[in-house]
Amino acid sequence: MADVSLRQLELFAALPDFTTLSAAAAHLHISESALSQAVTSLEKAVGEQLCVRRKARGLTLTPAGQRFAEQARKIIADTQELVLGAGDGTELRGPVKLGCYSSFATNVVPELLEGFPKKHPGVRIEITVGTNEELLAALDAGHLDVALVFDVSLPVGYRRRKIYATELEVHLHPDHPLAASRTVDLAELADEPCILYDATPGTRNVTDAFAARGLEPRIVTKVPQISLVQALVGRGVGYGLLMSRPNILPMSTEGRPVVILPLDPPVTLSHVVGLWPADMSLTPRASALLDFAVEKLGGYGRPDAIPPSQ
Repeated sequence: MADVSLRQLELFAALPDFTTLSAAAAHLHISESALSQAVTSLEKAVGEQLCVRRKARGLTLTPAGQRFAEQARKIIADTQELVLGAGDGTELRGPVKLGCYSSFATNVVPELLEGFPKKHPGVRIEITVGTNEELLAALDAGHLDVALVFDVSLPVGYRRRKIYATELEVHLHPDHPLAASRTVDLAELADEPCILYDATPGTRNVTDAFAARGLEPRIVTKVPQISLVQALVGRGVGYGLLMSRPNILPMSTEGRPVVILPLDPPVTLSHVVGLWPADMSLTPRASALLDFAVEKLGGYGRPDAIPPSQ
């Protein structure tokens, strides 16, 4: 059997996150020479070059090194689970690395962070908030156990669990002529000034919804933040189209009232889901966190807004 230590695997598993050996060494709190020696020892043990180290070009993993780092991360994760599960099994303990899509993080994360630790005090939740692209990359790199995202335009290769139903809603200034309606038809908004939430998958949700009706929105500005959409709506600059979220107040960040109405016929019917790589098994802690999210948030959303196929 090759003479390889768990520490060597931990060191090498971190290398894909860095472009130079010195940056990796600084992050790992060891000297660059010690890290270089650890890599050299691994290469001798496996009999293959795992990375290319050039001072001018930095650090590059070979295809074999990339596969080795991926397997090393799995071994480390399995070892951690073995240690954490070595108790009497009556209490969950250890970390859960949870990612959450930025547009609804403020509506979901507080409820999870407040309630879940009371139910499982031995579990520590580590939160990462980001875009779809950032969260998927973190999942693939093994930096997250699970991520909460919209179940829209997701690539293959992931497992998912539904958390709550969501749909596109219109946000209006209280003085807007449509604000007194019970529902709004998308066609009624085509000639109105639109404030577009410019982020994946938000942009596509809006443009696809209009295109499906043979319409095109009159976009007056694009902004990268949900709160900025609501602030501009609150000042009467235009309307916004945003996916529905739990725990939301009909008010902008400036304290100005906003009217939120459903679309009829409804469009962009979807779910927020827990997402993780198909080749990875959820830890008991991550699974319990998703159970809690469904328990607390699963009843949100209009039952009639869920397509039968969902």
